[in-house]
Amino acid sequence: MQDINRTIDAVWRIESAKLIAGLTRLTRDVGLAEDLAQDALLAALERWPETGIPDNPGAWLMATAKHRAIDHARRGKMLDRTHQQLGAERDAEQDTPETALAESMDDDIGDDVLRLVFIACHPVLPTESRVALTLRLLGGLTTEEIARAFLVPAATIAQRIVRAKRTLAEARVPFEVPRGRALEARVSSVLQVIYLIFNEGYTATAGDDWIRPALCEEAMRLGRIVGGLLPNEAEVLGLVALMEIQASRLRARVGPAGEPILLLDQNRARWDHVLIRHALATLDRADRLGASLGTYGLQAEIAACHARARTAGDTDWERMAALYDALSQLAPSPVVELNRAVAVAMAFGPAAGLEIADELRYEKSLERYHLLPAVRGDLLAKLGRHGEAQAEFKRAASLTQNVRERELLLERAAASGRPPDDGPTAA
Repeated sequence: MQDINRTIDAVWRIESAKLIAGLTRLTRDVGLAEDLAQDALLAALERWPETGIPDNPGAWLMATAKHRAIDHARRGKMLDRTHQQLGAERDAEQDTPETALAESMDDDIGDDVLRLVFIACHPVLPTESRVALTLRLLGGLTTEEIARAFLVPAATIAQRIVRAKRTLAEARVPFEVPRGRALEARVSSVLQVIYLIFNEGYTATAGDDWIRPALCEEAMRLGRIVGGLLPNEAEVLGLVALMEIQASRLRARVGPAGEPILLLDQNRARWDHVLIRHALATLDRADRLGASLGTYGLQAEIAACHARARTAGDTDWERMAALYDALSQLAPSPVVELNRAVAVAMAFGPAAGLEIADELRYEKSLERYHLLPAVRGDLLAKLGRHGEAQAEFKRAASLTQNVRERELLLERAAASGRPPDDGPTAA
């Protein structure tokens, strides 16, 4: 039973975005679409343990959701909307609403997922609601996972999602990709959402697995689609390059048993060097546009410092520290500052990095952020302060919600009395 439930969860992660997007195209109501998709998920939880996993679980979920939608039409909850959308065709063919509804689900729907992104990122919503809703609908993330990504209470995220769906329904937001200036105005929010989805795949905030490659793939797919729409936007290219460089390490980030392998310990022969070359070419294209580096472009340049180094010892840490300085000026945040502490430590010594990290201990938003004590533990160990390092690693382990990461941190706590490793935590 537990194995089947894990499989159902994995299928949901992969298929939910397409399922909700297709239903949103039909119903023009994000909230209703998600309810129908959740109904299909509940049906899977009830039936699959008895019947087994279908050969095509995504198709099974879509068919089940379609039947739920038809039931809604039969009960009259969608009749008005269905009459308006399909009236002319229905009159000509003398179809019932539920028959027309079923046929419309089989249309060539194009990229409904991208349309769903732009609905969730519509300007009628506050920025934080756009991000939370899209992570929920596109990434299939739980409210708790989104809350951890934002370092805010889960109740806050739940309220944002409920209000966002209500607002979209009341505003009757069209299910379409915007054009012209409207498209450009919404790209920044879309890029933020895509990157947050990628990050959840790259380092899962909870669960038994450290990485979720399917989320990374979906984020890169969406990023490339947006890049095709806006080929001359340097920040779009920067985000695509950044995600591709990060994704190139996925195979090397976990060991045979799924255990995390930190960046400086990775076998670089296992990196996807074809993907790296493509990413670096994309970054060069962004550079040739002549625009100043934005937040994603700077992060891509930072990632490129790792990608260009044949060995960990070849990494240009001084350039990386300079890039983090620029990023902290452009987009200051406690998390950026923590990453800057790591780069400064590698470039100029652990004492310099610890000085930056120590200042973040009083940052309220990082009180429950496990990477702060993890980084401090690394730096303290390199300075020979092993008792303090062990305490920090244990605190980090108590804060993370990811099983694999907790195991790694506890191992580092146990090893903190031995000679320090080659560098601070980087993955």
